[in-house]
Amino acid sequence: MRLLPLVLVLALALAAASASGPRSVLRTVTDVPAAVSSGEDADALFCDSWRLSVETSNAGPWRTIPARCAAFVRDYMEGPRYASDSAVAAADSLAFASGALAAAGSGAARPAWVFDVDETLLSNAPYYAVNGWGSQEFNETSFDEWVDAAKAPALPSSLKLYNELQGLGFHVILLTGRTEFQRNSTEANLLFAGYQSWEKLILRQPSDIGKTAVKYKSERRAAMEAEGFKILGNSGDQWSDLIGSPMATRSFKLPNPMYFIS
Repeated sequence: MRLLPLVLVLALALAAASASGPRSVLRTVTDVPAAVSSGEDADALFCDSWRLSVETSNAGPWRTIPARCAAFVRDYMEGPRYASDSAVAAADSLAFASGALAAAGSGAARPAWVFDVDETLLSNAPYYAVNGWGSQEFNETSFDEWVDAAKAPALPSSLKLYNELQGLGFHVILLTGRTEFQRNSTEANLLFAGYQSWEKLILRQPSDIGKTAVKYKSERRAAMEAEGFKILGNSGDQWSDLIGSPMATRSFKLPNPMYFIS
């Protein structure tokens, strides 16, 4: 009998809700809040959500950024958010690295950390600043000319992480999608940007041309393990830098809303 008052209260509440008419408590994923349904605010909201979709790989393969997002990507890359997002990724990497190295112990395997190069150690923002921030189709010729110039700056948080990992005793291996004929310019650029004493720099060989980044980089990681390295960490701006067997103990995705590599 003690439940009767509670049942009565619930019944009255349901009746009141019905009297006020139906009201949806769900919003479809394409709805934009009324306050930002048009203009620059709507673009900013859409583009921020699009960037999340890209970074989580929900967007799948894509060729160029949405035309309406060119200004958003420019502001993101040139403003404090890109630097902050990169710094947080580096801090998370370092926090993991110290514990992982201790947990690995002093076994025979050599502790290694793998870095991608473009948008991971080196920033190509100066190139993309004059090429639409990813709103234009990729031009291999002009990008190769930029690579040959060897003037890409370091990502500051990545350079700091790189040096700290070396200080901890990691073997740092650079695994890039650049090709062997770009070795000299890549090495010169890395030195120009402040990177020193890497264990090895791995570039695509003629037999790697045409392979997806996932296949190529997975094969190279397998070769590292066969050589006696234990890959504790892997840093890259593309999921294709990180996925595929074998994987590192932990992988760290850096932000890149400008382009996609499969």
